[in-house]
Amino acid sequence: MLSTQSIGIFDSGIGGLSIWKEITTLLPNENTIYLADSKNAPYGQKPQERIIEFCIKNTELLLDKNCKLIVVACNTATTNAINYLRSNYDIPFIGIEPAIKPAALQTKANSVGILATKGTLSSALFHKTSQKFSDGITIIEQIGEGLVPLIESGNIESIEMEQLLAKYLNPMLEKNIDYLVLGCSHYPFLIPQIRKIVGDQVTIIDSGEAVAKQTMAILNQQKLVNTNNSNPCHEIYTNAVITTIQQIIKRFHKNASVNELDF
Repeated sequence: MLSTQSIGIFDSGIGGLSIWKEITTLLPNENTIYLADSKNAPYGQKPQERIIEFCIKNTELLLDKNCKLIVVACNTATTNAINYLRSNYDIPFIGIEPAIKPAALQTKANSVGILATKGTLSSALFHKTSQKFSDGITIIEQIGEGLVPLIESGNIESIEMEQLLAKYLNPMLEKNIDYLVLGCSHYPFLIPQIRKIVGDQVTIIDSGEAVAKQTMAILNQQKLVNTNNSNPCHEIYTNAVITTIQQIIKRFHKNASVNELDF
């Protein structure tokens, strides 16, 4: 394995770009290859067997492109498939799961909201983590049904999005949450709209920065950090139209090639 090889990242669509942004910011010399499996989004409504199939397909494609490490930038894919991937492939995998721990440790109201997909909230890994850190704390779980398709179609600031978020978040506010955990990598794109509803009294937590730090730690541990690359290459592939991705990349002020690929 060479340090010049790319970091591979995949998600059930464009959501993992929120993770990609954090990784490329923390590790500016690294080459990256990102797969947006928008054709099969959202993963959160699919059975575990299908999720594992998608993850195998994505992993094989990134391995064909000689990636040195793979980031599963999808909560549903991590909670349902990462144990399988780690058992069957000889490459480091970094996962992402809802950041319950910091919310549970820091809440003053002892009331934490979690907005996530059905696939994440119903997974064994999520329940194990939730039980570990939720002693004495009320955790209000909410499936964000309909949010991912709106994000994937570029309707982030639509009236329909505002109505859905209000429907999901207002019951949490009625239960006096002071922390809101975003349990899907798509949801950080909604933080401005969420902030309008929850105000400044609720702390919003997502996992992007923590995943980037863990990626850096594993690269250091494996002696795979790319330190001599002043002109990194970022390749993004989607099996849907590229318009929404191009808009997001522009918003991040990042340079990347965006290509359509049937996978």
